[in-house]
Amino acid sequence: MGSATPVTGTLSADLRQAVQAVHERAHGSSYMAALTDGALPLPAYTLLAEQYVAIYTALEATGDALAADPLAGPFVIDELRRVPALHADLDALGGGVPRILPATAAYAERLRGCAADPARWIAHHYTRYLGDLAGGQVIGRMLQRTYGLDGPGRLFYDFSALGSPSRFRTRYRALLDTAPLTAPQRERLLAEAVLAFELNIAVFEEMAEEVGTAPRIAS
Repeated sequence: MGSATPVTGTLSADLRQAVQAVHERAHGSSYMAALTDGALPLPAYTLLAEQYVAIYTALEATGDALAADPLAGPFVIDELRRVPALHADLDALGGGVPRILPATAAYAERLRGCAADPARWIAHHYTRYLGDLAGGQVIGRMLQRTYGLDGPGRLFYDFSALGSPSRFRTRYRALLDTAPLTAPQRERLLAEAVLAFELNIAVFEEMAEEVGTAPRIAS
């Protein structure tokens, strides 16, 4: 597992540096490469949406538990919530009871545990939502182009309630850079962001095995 980088500048800049290598590994997963290429059948995407239901339910429930916390509270942003969209997507995709993979269950358990440490929860919040607002939009366009999904089925990637994504990302970076973190909290946040990517990689590895896009990601 990777480790956090030393504090060198703003928190947003340090986060980008801390996760750079593991971020590249996540993007190199065989599952995500096949998905973004439009090379998978729709049920292979539905399985990912099922994993996201578990992940975002845990992330957003933990955020609700931390809403009054002075550190985490500003990051509890209603317009970011993904769980209602995910349920609507699964209904449109014909999903029944979500099938949750073991790596996903471990990821969700880690997210629930972050209720005891707001700094760690912010790391997961950053990893998930800023990824959805950046690379996730590529997947949203692929779903429309490859599978003809427009509206339910790809609502997870619709962040129109936020207005301009670029302006929101600027606002989000400002929240990070002004967060009242102690030095130990900052270090835990950076380390947890690296772990968040490792947890995502573990999910992608299991997804690859499930849908037949192995080989696994190199360690």
